Amino acid sequence: MIKKIFPLIVFFLAACQPAPAAVTETAATVAESTPTTVSATETAAPSPTPLPEATATPDNIRISSKDGMTQILIPAGMFIMGAMDVYRENDEQPPHDVTLDAFWMDQVEVTNGMYNLCVEAGECRPPAETRSDNRDEYFGNPEYQDYPVVYVAWYDANVYCQWAGRRLPTEAEWERAARGDDKRNYPWGDELPNEYNSNSLNTVGDTTRVGSYAEGASPYGILDMAGNVWEWVADRYRPDYYSKSPSENPQGPTADEVFNTYRVIRGGSYQEDGIFLRLVNRSFLEGPDPKDEAYYGKSTNRIGFRCAQNGN
Repeated sequence: MIKKIFPLIVFFLAACQPAPAAVTETAATVAESTPTTVSATETAAPSPTPLPEATATPDNIRISSKDGMTQILIPAGMFIMGAMDVYRENDEQPPHDVTLDAFWMDQVEVTNGMYNLCVEAGECRPPAETRSDNRDEYFGNPEYQDYPVVYVAWYDANVYCQWAGRRLPTEAEWERAARGDDKRNYPWGDELPNEYNSNSLNTVGDTTRVGSYAEGASPYGILDMAGNVWEWVADRYRPDYYSKSPSENPQGPTADEVFNTYRVIRGGSYQEDGIFLRLVNRSFLEGPDPKDEAYYGKSTNRIGFRCAQNGN
């Protein structure tokens, strides 16, 4: 089985190096990091999506005063990271025990409305494109304020999380928030993706409002961790990292341990099928180049992000 490299189309807005492996059958528009100028408008932060009553307590849920994001506390503990199913691939191996400190995780993906607050504050660059896959007017359009922001490079996602007083989650944190303490294959369990648990399989054909699939919640009540948009995480990509990563609070390989600019993306998008949406699936796209400060990486109409924060 060919490794599921992030599905890219080979048409770029500017010349770039080819992808390191065969692309998949699904195409996505890829943009370089030059953003499109967007005039500032008054945009309120979207209303937070409430945690299910069964899991909500005053101690494990809070609202960010910066952008209105609902944050869920993921408790400290150990979980099994990596694939244990028949579709497991080399870079998802071996499954291994990982212990993490407690951390806060955004319940949903960062939305257009939230991201625009950072743009208006003069801290974030506008998305490279203001459209989505099938909508000419997306970012800056009030109709899609509560939909995930797209066309943001890893650099932009990192800046936003810092502006919001948070950070990008590590790959291990992302997987624990999606899996919990058992061996499930999807955030909601082992049932295959469908129209009720995720925006996937190209059923909708574009992004949907964040938090629209309550049946797809992870064990901690985190939403949209499979489908809707891929999500940037903090880690650099190295295919054999699991065989050598530390067992406590892994931060991903250092710059000296990789020979590329790839950053990991997780979760799949609205176009992907069940194999791509497995919570252990690892994919990647080019991030900032430390040798070229003017290059911020690539972005697409199928990548967004969410933030995390230390559990203190």
